[in-house]
Amino acid sequence: MDKKNAQENPFISLLFNIAIPSLILNKLSTAERLGPVKGMILALSFPIVYGIWDFAKRRHISFISGLGFISILLTGVFTLTELPVEWIAVKEAAIPSLIGIAIIVSMRTQSPLVKKLLYNDTIINVDLVESRLESTHHKQSFERLLAQSSYLLAGSFLISAILNFVLAQVILKSPTGTPEFNEQLGRMHALSWPVIVIPSMAIMMFALFRLMKGIKNLTGLETEEVLKTQEKATPRK
Repeated sequence: MDKKNAQENPFISLLFNIAIPSLILNKLSTAERLGPVKGMILALSFPIVYGIWDFAKRRHISFISGLGFISILLTGVFTLTELPVEWIAVKEAAIPSLIGIAIIVSMRTQSPLVKKLLYNDTIINVDLVESRLESTHHKQSFERLLAQSSYLLAGSFLISAILNFVLAQVILKSPTGTPEFNEQLGRMHALSWPVIVIPSMAIMMFALFRLMKGIKNLTGLETEEVLKTQEKATPRK
């Protein structure tokens, strides 16, 4: 399989980016164990090393993954330089906000982000859909459909930004560079999955559902034809 088309394992990603760092921040950052600084460095090393390993494996890093990587580095810098916790809340809201803005801005370019996130050849049989849209003269209607999907996607990241900011404000109360702050940061990361990721993913799935429904209406294709399916294995001789 082409490395650029290799799919990321979501369970490994969840383990290295959320579960292990949260465990380290919660359990190993006390003065009796690693301490706040060493605990923070160790916790941040897991998502950073994972990001480098994933890039080396797939030879591809998306715009969103790149911002996530920067977010991790900023968390470390803000914490180790003991900046006020308010900066963490601002950073947590800034990253998804930038993604949402980028989605809207990209609508005016040749490569809108909605095509990379939803309308791509790892999910949808793009060649078949494009050929059918040409034959049915529904290209303009399809562009409007993509625009609507873009606004839905941008909205999901805006909601994520608001929830990120509120969660950080509610949980992060201790000064940076302390064991208490590390424990609170670990709790915030652990809660980010049910509080932030699941609602955002629900909106993204709704956007994908509307996109699929719109494609089917415009092209007359069935769901099985629109969705990208794995090629049948070549039988052994």
